[in-house]
Amino acid sequence: MVNLLLIWLANGVLMLHVFFVVFVVFGLVLIYLGYFLHWRWVYHRWLRIAHLAAIAIVVLQSWLGVVCPLTILEMKLRASAGLETYSGSFIQHWLQTLLYYSAPDWVFVLVYSVFGSLVLLSWWLVRPR
Repeated sequence: MVNLLLIWLANGVLMLHVFFVVFVVFGLVLIYLGYFLHWRWVYHRWLRIAHLAAIAIVVLQSWLGVVCPLTILEMKLRASAGLETYSGSFIQHWLQTLLYYSAPDWVFVLVYSVFGSLVLLSWWLVRPR
């Protein structure tokens, strides 16, 4: 039997995960764009610390081979609700689902590491105030 509350919770965790990914990816795009368009908010120290911490967590998890806790929680909720789950990381699953693309784990570690380096570089190119 399907438990609707657990489905809602699983979907809530999925949405939180999506917002996290959007914050990390589009945050970097907006930081660099804001530099060229002279947006003052891209220099806000606490926003930049949160952004750097977010990608640092992702990079560290990938280096350690740890599956994201949000993925684990979502899958546990879906399994408890009687729904199918997916294996691997959140990004791997949705890349495969949306783009029909699959890659070895090392590819994702490399992509996360390069992206994390770009975020770190933004601290020197677009210095927080």
